[in-house]
Amino acid sequence: MSGAAGIPERALIAYAGAAVHLSQTRPECGLGWNTLAGIGQVESVHGQYGASSVADDGAVDPPVIGVALDGSEGLMAIPDTDDGELDGDTEWDRAVGPMQFIPTTWDQYGQDANQDGQADVHQYDDAALSAGVYLCESGEDLTSDFGWNDAVTAYNQSVEYANSVAQRAAEYAQHQEAENNE
Repeated sequence: MSGAAGIPERALIAYAGAAVHLSQTRPECGLGWNTLAGIGQVESVHGQYGASSVADDGAVDPPVIGVALDGSEGLMAIPDTDDGELDGDTEWDRAVGPMQFIPTTWDQYGQDANQDGQADVHQYDDAALSAGVYLCESGEDLTSDFGWNDAVTAYNQSVEYANSVAQRAAEYAQHQEAENNE
């Protein structure tokens, strides 16, 4: 599946693991791994943005750190909320990690999926599960069009973003269906 979909195996494991965990702890949410993969592709090319890569333990290195959210064209203005602790910027917030969390969102939703005692925004299992929890909280029932859209637009308020995630998620679902039929 990894090769057919163009998703690094370790990232795919994180998406699937988060979806399985949430199917057990939040079955009413209905989050599929392919939605997480769609977000991961759009946000960080599955942790491979720039020179970054995903290690066997799920660590993304070098860390993926987004642009300053300084209100310039196409960006929200989010003054620093964490004294640069998560994103290294003491003037503006930046989205960080393979799933691109803003520091305040990570502070609220960060999960320790790999159970190492620390919720790490740069560790893929932690980031994927955190994204899933955030999506479930934002959309409630992601099996409905309205719930899915509410969740994804809470993640990023751009219609273009939601369309890109939807396109990728649909492609990944088709790859899974093809794999299942082989």
